[in-house]
Amino acid sequence: MGAETGVIVIVPEPAVGTPVQRLVQHLPLLLLVTGAGVLAAAPLLWLIASWTDAAYNPQGLWVALAVLGLGLWSYSSEQQPGSDQNRRYAYALLILSALIRLLGQLLRVNVIGALTLTLDVYALATLAGLRQRRRAVSPLWLSLLFAFSLPLERVVQRLVGFGLQQLSADGACAVLGRVAADVHCAGTRILIAGQDVLVDLPCSGARGLTLVLTVFIGLAALVRPDWRQTATGVTLALGGALLANMLRIAVLALGLAYWPAVDWMSGPWHALPGLATQALALLPLLAWARQVGSRAALPERVQRSPPDRDPATAAQGRPTVFASIGFLLVALGAVSAPARPVDVSRAVDAIALPARIGAYPAEAQALSAVERRYFAQYGGAAAKAGYGPFGLLAVTTAAPLRHLHAPDECLHGAGHRVDYVGLDFAGGAGLPTALYRSVDPQGRVWRVAVSYVSDRGEVAASVAEAVWRWLRAPGATWTQLQRVTPWALDADVRADWDSALLRAYDLPAAAPGHARFRVAAAR
Repeated sequence: MGAETGVIVIVPEPAVGTPVQRLVQHLPLLLLVTGAGVLAAAPLLWLIASWTDAAYNPQGLWVALAVLGLGLWSYSSEQQPGSDQNRRYAYALLILSALIRLLGQLLRVNVIGALTLTLDVYALATLAGLRQRRRAVSPLWLSLLFAFSLPLERVVQRLVGFGLQQLSADGACAVLGRVAADVHCAGTRILIAGQDVLVDLPCSGARGLTLVLTVFIGLAALVRPDWRQTATGVTLALGGALLANMLRIAVLALGLAYWPAVDWMSGPWHALPGLATQALALLPLLAWARQVGSRAALPERVQRSPPDRDPATAAQGRPTVFASIGFLLVALGAVSAPARPVDVSRAVDAIALPARIGAYPAEAQALSAVERRYFAQYGGAAAKAGYGPFGLLAVTTAAPLRHLHAPDECLHGAGHRVDYVGLDFAGGAGLPTALYRSVDPQGRVWRVAVSYVSDRGEVAASVAEAVWRWLRAPGATWTQLQRVTPWALDADVRADWDSALLRAYDLPAAAPGHARFRVAAAR
């Protein structure tokens, strides 16, 4: 991406003289392109990998293609002559890209490094003069749109997913209170007509929020709003996405309560309320874009050939050899800087798994070489063991953002097909537990259950909830307890083992405020 920036937008004057003179003339450009390519290579490879991984952001490829299509659509129209100031501005963006890439390298956070690609898009669109084209597109908004090709939904879900979950549950409860008589709400649980409904984490609205924001930013790239119009559009996008998710949860809850014969938790009946409410959320944005676009002044129609310029003046906009060498050195330093991540866990005691759980003695299982290197570099601790038909993985950390991951992330990487089933407060344990159905490459079906507990007695059923609580009390240490059993294993046998697990870890029989039964998850 960075290399494309240099090739497309930095057009040298016609070369004259000997080959050596021509080489010297093009040397700043070659150095600049090399530095930009060095910066963009690793983030671009990571981003492409995220598009092909179902656990990350397969939809990101379509966003990137939309950015490319908008850019080509604008670039194929007439333009005004570019300015040297725009050229110098793009060079500054490349320097900023190098600094951000350095930060991502130091902190070992891939998303930060990938953000450099958005600056490449910004520089490319700026120097291509997309804002001055007959079919104008805003370089700023176009680069922000490209940012949504990154797995931002996962970032939103991990950082604020639990807060969105609580907000969505409160809003849905308020809606249901106006249309149904027998409604009682407690946190993320809604009791309506005797049916207990849980507003689960997938129902937090993070996916709908990122979708609505993607559409809003795409429209803004076309209509190029001012700051007042932008504020209005952001309000419509955020408000519409949140209200749409609340309404979707309310529809699913009503369906579960009054039309139980319909399968509201899968298939078309689960998807249709989401599609309908998302369409309602987008309608105000389309009206906003139409109003803003009708007021936007089109750039003047100009000839394709720019007026003659003084070569000395034109040369002022180009980087010097020394500046290009400096940029290349900064790029090489950014990608080779030693990592010093700030979210390394403090030292924790090595995990000693119970020697026996229930009737089954432990059979220790070694961590892989990759896992051992990971925990040696980033702190924390992990241990695995088998207990008869049961498998247990425990991860302890004081940095849950770095170490804790939902099972589907790792299992997808191992070639499993993973489906999220819902939450379970039953099974003999009472500990809030997220359930997954996993099919391995050999076709065997597994039940994966995971819970999170802290040394302060807090419990959580998702990484997002654990992170949310950790941000409020950063000194806590969290432990992930992941249990794997054959899907067809007898439920009573599994319940007895879960109860023995709680006793082995001295955990309460039930988390405070949670009932001991399975609930329907409005996800």
